[in-house]
Amino acid sequence: MADTLLKCTTRHVRLFTARVENDDLVPDPDQLTLDLDPDNEFLWSEAAVTNVQQRFRDLVVANAGGELSDYNLRRIGTELEGTIRRMLQAGELSYNPDGRVTNYSMGLPRTPELL
Repeated sequence: MADTLLKCTTRHVRLFTARVENDDLVPDPDQLTLDLDPDNEFLWSEAAVTNVQQRFRDLVVANAGGELSDYNLRRIGTELEGTIRRMLQAGELSYNPDGRVTNYSMGLPRTPELL
């Protein structure tokens, strides 16, 4: 069971109980790895990435000592999705017009005319 990889996949966040070695995921029950926006739907500034990474660290610390389960991973993933939505609505993040798919999964872009 030690080589079991738990994961949570949301639209913009993937979490794994693994570490990255030589660009491969190696199952590790003591470490969570975050893959942020794997489809490049958003344009990320350094501050925006740092904001999401800090929220991820805060959630991991808040859940330290608890059971590491699919449910808890989904809760963390859902919280991070909410953080991304808030950042998009606040204008800290924008959709990538050159992204593979432009489906506005977090809502239509906010423009000054709509505010």
